[in-house]
Amino acid sequence: MKITEQVAAFAQPVVESLGCSLWDVEYVREGSERYLRLYIDKDGGVDITDCENIHRAVDPILDEKDPIPDSYHFEVCSAGLERALKRPSDFERFMGSAVLVKLYRPRNGLKEIPGILRGYEEGCVTVEAGKETITFTKSEVALVRLRVEF
Repeated sequence: MKITEQVAAFAQPVVESLGCSLWDVEYVREGSERYLRLYIDKDGGVDITDCENIHRAVDPILDEKDPIPDSYHFEVCSAGLERALKRPSDFERFMGSAVLVKLYRPRNGLKEIPGILRGYEEGCVTVEAGKETITFTKSEVALVRLRVEF
């Protein structure tokens, strides 16, 4: 089982007991440092107190279970307004929302296409971009994230 899956398994009940939901877990290298990040969400938005409380509750469990042999920095963050959509449930939850689709290779000269999320099936993403509806295959899509319009 991957480190992120292990951490999600024991962190999720703790996060939920503190009134939030676990959006994502990431374990990444940035420069010479490694970071373990929990991204959390809740209705009405996450504040610094939520992040601190969850950090305090999960940190001793990380020490006890020790899923990561190397040294790392542990952070708890808000999933953010322009969060990446990764799981089918993410796409389902935000159907009809404004998104930005980032592509590996340009399509019609564009690598980023804003639109309204209209469909998601087996990795294929459909958006309404202006007057046209475009479906992208899983292999074309680098990232889909929510887009906040002001």
